[in-house]
Amino acid sequence: MIDFRYHLVSIVAIFLALALGIILGSTTLSQSVADSLRSQATAAKERGDRLRAENTTLTQQIRGEEQFAQVLGPQIVTERLRGQSVVFVETPGAASEALEQVSELAQQAGATVTGRVTIQKKFLNDDQEQTVDILAGQLKPEGVTFASDASAYDKAGAVLASAIVTKDTAKAGREDASGGAVLGGFKQAGYVTTSGKPGQHATLAVVMAPSTPYTASGGDTDNKALLSVTTALDAAAGGTVLGGPNTAAQKGGLISALRGSDVDKNVSSVDMADKSSGQVVVILSLQDELAGKAGQYGIGPDASGYLPSPAPAAGKAG
Repeated sequence: MIDFRYHLVSIVAIFLALALGIILGSTTLSQSVADSLRSQATAAKERGDRLRAENTTLTQQIRGEEQFAQVLGPQIVTERLRGQSVVFVETPGAASEALEQVSELAQQAGATVTGRVTIQKKFLNDDQEQTVDILAGQLKPEGVTFASDASAYDKAGAVLASAIVTKDTAKAGREDASGGAVLGGFKQAGYVTTSGKPGQHATLAVVMAPSTPYTASGGDTDNKALLSVTTALDAAAGGTVLGGPNTAAQKGGLISALRGSDVDKNVSSVDMADKSSGQVVVILSLQDELAGKAGQYGIGPDASGYLPSPAPAAGKAG
């Protein structure tokens, strides 16, 4: 029978053999291992230096392109929206700064900015859907119809759109009692706030998407509600563009939701609207919308290109 002493002697012998092998082998292998490690370290340093240089070059290039768009953007868009008017719809979590910059560029393109409607988070709360449905029915103006399968937000979108946009040039730039009642009702319910005179019925609409994608439970429902509003605006206006940062084109983002639906056939989107070049693309997209063309632009998933190709002709407002 093999006892403990035998096991102990065997283990000691194994470790002595390993130690002897290491001692004998180290004199032969140490130099080659050291040379290999030095070579790998040198290669890694060179690669790191190269990547840092490339990163510096790309950063300078991006800054230069942004400056280029800031300086020449107004010249590029001049007269492209002449005779048109634009209303802005701000969703919960949208970047107000980008909205202001697009608004200024729209005016430089010859359009009148009627005002802004800011959708409040309350509008999207799950416990408000029934109230939204009832309110839409109460405020529905004459001439607005609901499909038999319309959701509460489909109805609300159609009613809200009737108050702020139009395809009728005779109605553009004019406020009316029904539109005022709609905006007043939505404001009183705490669903929207307004600035400027969005009731003057613009011919075009720009919806600014939330900057942060909806990842929590219920995010898909919120995106569907906002897409209902966006779709209704496009149907009632000469065209609508959904803008936002690149994050809005990622999973859970409103632009991503649009591009994954049938809405993208009619509504354009720009996923770089927080950048000067992207803001120029928003104006080009509005111009194309007037001509009945919709496209998905930027660098995010499902974008067809950075800008319309071919770009709409300068000086033609649809």
